[in-house]
Amino acid sequence: MSKRWISFDLDGTLMQNPFGAWVFPEIARVISGQLGREHDIVSEMVAEHERRMSEERYVEAYDWDDILFSRCDELCIEKTIEIESLVRKHSVIPKVNLLEGGILQMLDEMKKRGFSLAVVTNGFYKFQAPVMEALGLLNYFDEIVTPERAGAGKPDPAILQKLSGEVVAHVGDRLDHDIQLANRSHVTSILIERKLPEDLARLQPQMRANDQRMRLLCLEKWKRECKNPFLLELPELFMPQIVICSMSELLSVLNEQGLG
Repeated sequence: MSKRWISFDLDGTLMQNPFGAWVFPEIARVISGQLGREHDIVSEMVAEHERRMSEERYVEAYDWDDILFSRCDELCIEKTIEIESLVRKHSVIPKVNLLEGGILQMLDEMKKRGFSLAVVTNGFYKFQAPVMEALGLLNYFDEIVTPERAGAGKPDPAILQKLSGEVVAHVGDRLDHDIQLANRSHVTSILIERKLPEDLARLQPQMRANDQRMRLLCLEKWKRECKNPFLLELPELFMPQIVICSMSELLSVLNEQGLG
């Protein structure tokens, strides 16, 4: 029997990683110490990441070790930091956390229903696995698809080619990465937006995407993701088919869609 996959983004969808609050600040402290002055290496690293993304170099854009090495080379200092080691150091609760209660139980129920589960993330495996292990996520997934393993990154549909069978739906929190990926791949696109306005949260998940208020909310979200406040219209490619405000809604959505 062909596998039926549900794929998930990680950061902002299932979990909070330690990069923003712990890993990047430690990198900044170490580099500033080596230079003997304050230096905002993190902004430089993020700028290089964004440059690579704009050039559709999706795999290289998430190679944080290479990005840090290139910055150290420019600064004429030795790269003394292994980012994987920092991630492992900081992958402890409460520095990392699941984004809501019941996620593990939801994943377990999906597996009982016969779904194969995949992580499809732009983070390299060595940066994601320690966080997943700390949070108890690792054993629930049949595949962990990452850019350096797949040779592609979101939103390139090639990243899904490793999943043999039918990808039923992809769940994520970003329009530019996750929703675009799913729509380009002709997969049911499910946006998780935990801060929905009350009037939208009251609607059934299947109805939210058809509401003009949701389209306007997605347009504002897309502007933030693109860092372009002057965009006037959201292309259909970035519009989710389904919007959930918690993972607890996912099983009922799959049933309603005839996917469960």
